[in-house]
Amino acid sequence: MTRRSCAIYATGIVCAHLLIVGIALVVAQVFQTMIHSRLKKEITLTEKSKMFESWKNPPPPVYMEYYFFNVTNPEVFLAGGKASLKQIGPYTYREFRPRENITFLENGTKLFALNPKTFVFVPDKSAGNPEVDLIRTVNIPFVAIMNELNSYSFFLRTMVSMYLNSMGVEVFMTRTVHEVLWGFKDPVLTKVKSLKPEVDDYFGLMWKKNGTHEGEFVFHTGEQNYMDYGKIDTWNGLREMSWWSSNSSNMINGTDGAVFHPLINRNELLYIFAADLCRSIHLAYVKDVEVKGIQAYRFAPPNDVLMNPKENPANAGFCVPAGDCLGTGVLKVSVCREGAPIVVSFPHFYQADPKYINAVEGLNPNKEEHETYLDLQPTSGVPIRACKRAQLNIILKRVTGFPKTKLIHETIFPIMFVNETATIDDDSASQMRTLLLIVTLVSNFPLLIVGMGIILLLVLVVLFCRNRQKKTVKDDTAYTQVSDKPDEPSEMPTNQPMKNGSYIAMSPVEAQKC
Repeated sequence: MTRRSCAIYATGIVCAHLLIVGIALVVAQVFQTMIHSRLKKEITLTEKSKMFESWKNPPPPVYMEYYFFNVTNPEVFLAGGKASLKQIGPYTYREFRPRENITFLENGTKLFALNPKTFVFVPDKSAGNPEVDLIRTVNIPFVAIMNELNSYSFFLRTMVSMYLNSMGVEVFMTRTVHEVLWGFKDPVLTKVKSLKPEVDDYFGLMWKKNGTHEGEFVFHTGEQNYMDYGKIDTWNGLREMSWWSSNSSNMINGTDGAVFHPLINRNELLYIFAADLCRSIHLAYVKDVEVKGIQAYRFAPPNDVLMNPKENPANAGFCVPAGDCLGTGVLKVSVCREGAPIVVSFPHFYQADPKYINAVEGLNPNKEEHETYLDLQPTSGVPIRACKRAQLNIILKRVTGFPKTKLIHETIFPIMFVNETATIDDDSASQMRTLLLIVTLVSNFPLLIVGMGIILLLVLVVLFCRNRQKKTVKDDTAYTQVSDKPDEPSEMPTNQPMKNGSYIAMSPVEAQKC
């Protein structure tokens, strides 16, 4: 056997083995299963020190951008017209949110944690100085007093109204951004505190929220089931709330939005419990996106999250008392917040009933600026970009006994909205790209084996064809015998040279004379 034949046989054997092994691995999905098992194992107790490090101290910077609606024509609104609003901001704060007091429970299957938040003003990302800039907005303490007295007698409401009027208290107030946001000593609340010492005489939308946490959380670690990774087990000791009017509405579902289980697919709904909304919401897949070279799935709240119960009966439980429902796009959260009739929505009433948008002037809802969304890396389940947007509103309506409200039309009045953003930092993005490259190479290793087998198959075909071609050429240039008869001695004169009888082209030629 020649060297060429040996090379052909060896190539064929290696090619066959590569194709058989590669196809078997692809069909059995051995490497994909191995990667998935590894990802699931990473969130077990044995890996907790590495897995929870980024969870305890999130590396991406989180920014809170506060926008306020300045009322430019309060007199017109009080006379029964439309309020004209002008958006000002952003006033941006860097948010620090380390996990503290982390304690593992029940053999590592759960953990307890606090999540205090601290805010630091960032001037270069802000539109102005919050301690100087003034805004005119609804006097929320005054509205809270009216709302509290609404169930009392007309006589009492009238007396309180006259007293507040003598103090110069108006429906609208003018304060600095810093005061409205972080608190000021309110004269109305100061008077109430003299009668009820438990009442706080300071008011601010973020009063007592700088350096504090949203409650005590117990999370699942995913030790028993990787799909439970990051899910909330209890909040402030509760597995379900009590202020909504149905069991499903009171359920605490999902994570706190910081982490999700690995191996996310496009068809599932992701649940987040939002303590500031007093409820859980769900997010659905929107589209594939890319963030700093990392492929991700975008999830966002669908239209049915805040849809009117007539169109989405599942939301009927968020009507308190039962049957007392607002329209699409708004949620009354005063049931879990004492005081003023607070309503939350998306900024500029995005995805809300047009009647709320048209009730005031100056709103322009659009998806790019007002949608809430999460961009998740599906393999790891890590959020690589997040944008949480929510608007705070208050219900303004006529209250008998308070003459200043007698002409106004009931309105869900916008106060401010916040844009909470976070994007993965460059170092973390680089590490994730490297990790995903390794995962991709390992997952596709069987395809590489099949590819090598196909390449060797092509080489084998080329070698075989060349071998056949050379063999054909060799046969074509071989000597051809004229007769099969055995050579017989010819009777020729001895003086004549003998011809080379049986073969052609071998006849002797007489030498030429010079």
